[in-house]
Amino acid sequence: MTRIDFYLLGDGAAGGMNLAACRLTDKAFRLGHRIYILATDAEHSRGLDQLLWTFSAGSFIPHALNSDAADAQLPVLVGHDDPPAVHADVLITLAARVPECFPRFQRVAEVVGNSDVDKHQARERFRFYRERGCELHTHNL
Repeated sequence: MTRIDFYLLGDGAAGGMNLAACRLTDKAFRLGHRIYILATDAEHSRGLDQLLWTFSAGSFIPHALNSDAADAQLPVLVGHDDPPAVHADVLITLAARVPECFPRFQRVAEVVGNSDVDKHQARERFRFYRERGCELHTHNL
């Protein structure tokens, strides 16, 4: 069964959802996981791709945008569409909806912003996962 972790950003969380996703990616990468970061759209994917190169001076995360030309063997892919089948370890999602591919992942990290809209959408996703028997955890950042 997929483990779902909700990471809730507080009012003072520096850098917002994108930076939190990069930090989670860095931690998961250093632990040896393969990660797919699910962005909201193509522009968001490109922004995350750039941020992964610059968010921390001391980190190096080999990654690429998910595309037909992307090396699916890279440990980190960023995209707004379905991940390749070989990525089934960790899914970090910034999307407002539950990704259809979530059941094939061992872990899903839901990054939740601090706006009322973000919180409402996260509650809906939480209920969805709970109704399917997923193991749920919440973390305040």
